[in-house]
Amino acid sequence: MFDLSGKVALVTGGNGGIGLGMAKGLAQAGAQVVVAARNASKSAAAVEALRALGSDSFALEADVTNEAQVERLFAALGERCGRLDILVNNAGTTVRKTVDQLSLAEWNQVMDTNLTSAFLCCKAAFPHMKKSGGGKIINIGSMMSIFGAPYAPAYGASKGGIVQLTRAIATSWAADGIQVNAVLPGWIQTELTDGARAQVAGLNERVIARTAAGRWGQPQDLAGIAVFLASGASDFITGTAIPVDGGYSIAA
Repeated sequence: MFDLSGKVALVTGGNGGIGLGMAKGLAQAGAQVVVAARNASKSAAAVEALRALGSDSFALEADVTNEAQVERLFAALGERCGRLDILVNNAGTTVRKTVDQLSLAEWNQVMDTNLTSAFLCCKAAFPHMKKSGGGKIINIGSMMSIFGAPYAPAYGASKGGIVQLTRAIATSWAADGIQVNAVLPGWIQTELTDGARAQVAGLNERVIARTAAGRWGQPQDLAGIAVFLASGASDFITGTAIPVDGGYSIAA
């Protein structure tokens, strides 16, 4: 039910953090994992790690906020693999400023990276998945899809948008055998959140106190949900937004 042998998965921002954690889960389940990112040296290290898990992995360099580059990315993927079964829209960034301090350029940077890139990649993936008779799309939201934070207006807006984009596409493409779901990671220890802990006073202590599991999450904590949503086990699940947060979102 969870076997991904013979499947091709594309993970944007898959060369580190949550993206690499998910990519490793997909690789261990048998998928050929393609990493799409801008940092070639970082992608090379990720590919090496994925190959060590048995995946015929490789990387394609692309800026997924750029429509022309996205089109070239999916064309190259189609030529090399001949199919696409799984898309993980994980590319993300943030700027930690309140609205009054945030510039339009910074707002656009976050929205383009977190939300517009998912739109572009979903759009480019559709003909490949329709041709194959179906597919799985996993969009990465956040706890900020649910909660507000004064230092994350652009990030929160983009991640809230991810959830609504997920629902819209899920209803649109269900008849084509494509399931689209969002994952809402809690506080996961990555380069991005290392910056948050350095910039936001008391964040580390508040996260540990509120998280029922009593710890920060690790990228490998996202591997299981990636395999589930990418596999036949989730064929009747679409349009959902699933927290993976150690209980953070249920705490009083």
